Amino acid sequence: MKMRGVLLPGGRKVEFKEFAVPEPGHGQVLVKMKASSICGSDIRAIYREHLGHGPEGYQNVIAGHEPCGQIVATGPGCKRFKEGDRVILYHISGCGVCHDCREGYMISCTSDRRAAYGWQRDGGHADYLVAEEETCIALPDALSYVDGALVACGFGTVYEALNRVGVSGQDRLLVTGMGPVGMAAGLIAKKMGATAVIGVDIADSRLEFSRQVGAIDHAVSAGAADALEQIKALSAGVGCEVAIDCSGSPQGRLLALQGTRRWGRCAMVGEGNRVDFDVSQTIIHNQITIYGSWVTSLGHMEDLVEKLVAWDLKPEIIVSHRFGLDQAEEAYRVADGGLSGKVCIVME
Repeated sequence: MKMRGVLLPGGRKVEFKEFAVPEPGHGQVLVKMKASSICGSDIRAIYREHLGHGPEGYQNVIAGHEPCGQIVATGPGCKRFKEGDRVILYHISGCGVCHDCREGYMISCTSDRRAAYGWQRDGGHADYLVAEEETCIALPDALSYVDGALVACGFGTVYEALNRVGVSGQDRLLVTGMGPVGMAAGLIAKKMGATAVIGVDIADSRLEFSRQVGAIDHAVSAGAADALEQIKALSAGVGCEVAIDCSGSPQGRLLALQGTRRWGRCAMVGEGNRVDFDVSQTIIHNQITIYGSWVTSLGHMEDLVEKLVAWDLKPEIIVSHRFGLDQAEEAYRVADGGLSGKVCIVME
């Protein structure tokens, strides 16, 4: 039996190829893909040009590291999941025995056995995907397959960061970069008690979409000469207790730090680029704590899924565009534009 799969050769190109449907090996499951969303990292480090190495080194495999679907076959040795189960995938398979893997942070596995779906092993932009059972998380009936696709790399990433900085009802939150990850940050922070969310982006369309889905309370244009002054004015003149940069841009990171209140906390989540600032004036004298946060753990991802149901929060609210698998080229073109909400390839 044959299936379709999407590869990303670079140069803003999308290739379709035909593959044999894989068979699950020991401890593996075969998942029929139902939804597979596009991540900003796919655009930055694979679709435009192959920039990555190591964990971000694309190995000419089927793309898509945000998959969700239904198990249609299991290999020998599976212990929990069975045919018919709906599952989300933690998007990295690690060695399973190092300290970080044992803690559930396969993202940080340094073994040469580490392989991310859609980067070093076949991902979700296909009709079927073979996954390690240990990377599967049950998808509750209350969540759709599109909801599930947005959990691991998007909502899970900011859930981890917001827990690291301890967002609560005592905090206002500043989010720089209102792409899909920034939107997820605002939505989750509100459920965790944040009293107000200020969103910053260079695209007015993303700010407006973020406001429409309820991710932010206030919008500030990153291109405004007085952006920092606007942030201060919206936070009683002192800045926000918590800031999170989801832009990955030098300007966004600096604004996140500058907009953080004295004694506040700032999380860096957006990938790529650099930032330059006066350390003494920006963080030392203001007593700011900076957190670096990279994706989430398997356990925290399970916690998030449970909370999404309890919060009645549907991640798919941030999806602005849906495409079929045969429309993957257009899907990547829209995502590359940087003006949309989340873009998702849907096979339901």
